[in-house]
Amino acid sequence: VQLQASGGGLVQAGGSLRLSCTASGRSFGSNAMGWFRQAPGKEREFVAGISWRGGSTAYADSVKGRFTISRDNAKNTLYLQMNSLKPEDTAVYYCAAGTAMWEVTTTPLYWGQGTQVTVSS
Repeated sequence: VQLQASGGGLVQAGGSLRLSCTASGRSFGSNAMGWFRQAPGKEREFVAGISWRGGSTAYADSVKGRFTISRDNAKNTLYLQMNSLKPEDTAVYYCAAGTAMWEVTTTPLYWGQGTQVTVSS
């Protein structure tokens, strides 16, 4: 699975962005998917995950109620809708894929290149 993230940018605090991740390869629809982020000087951290059918989702406590993960298997695309953005959400965001939710929320098999999100105060 090859992953390509897009949709990052500069936004003011309180604003919204939607990230997309396009996947190539035959197995997109059978993979759990997720988003991670890495801020300068910090370790990469889990943000959100979604099961292969989309029926199960998981979120980091820091983004619950503000971010929504979704997927469109017909379009081989993963999304992350980010609302009420805060300066502490500033990071490079990466999409990831794995064979199951437990895997994609901890140690994904596949990583895409990141997209920068910057939230100004």
